[in-house]
Amino acid sequence: MSIKHLVLGGARSGKSTFAEGLALELHRKNNHTKPLFYIATATAGDGEMSNRIQQHQSRRSNQWQTIEEPLELSRCLLNCPTDSTILVDCLTLWLSNCLHQSSWDSYKNQLLSTIPNLSANVIFVSNDVGSGIVPMGELSRQFVDESGWLHQRIAELCTDASLIVAGLPIALKRNQHNSN
Repeated sequence: MSIKHLVLGGARSGKSTFAEGLALELHRKNNHTKPLFYIATATAGDGEMSNRIQQHQSRRSNQWQTIEEPLELSRCLLNCPTDSTILVDCLTLWLSNCLHQSSWDSYKNQLLSTIPNLSANVIFVSNDVGSGIVPMGELSRQFVDESGWLHQRIAELCTDASLIVAGLPIALKRNQHNSN
């Protein structure tokens, strides 16, 4: 059975590093023979974001096959080999991209219907943004609401879920088999 793991955390919590470690451990368990993919959803809209992307890239060895996909996440997951390990970083950037393109409902529904059918190991990274105050702007409130609902639904579909705080993982769900 494949692993589906949701990794949540705040900004600079260590969630990406934790998720990369999980993916590498799964890769090691497969004797480094199965493909290892990093699906990056970020786009470099400014210099600061370019620097963040560069930091993520510089941490990764050449065993990772990087795919940059800001919108069509479901299609991208389906195109990866069924025996691979896939890290998706990150769902909230993907959500933002979809909201910006006014295509959120379609892409969200595609992803949610794809996850149960994947036989690859998949680790989803996402920012937990719902623990603060309710934002003042309508778009900001929509983003917080949609990310919270997305996280709940993906957590249902995943076998595992972790919250990363100050670089420390807190297990939210472990090895649950779900038929959804």
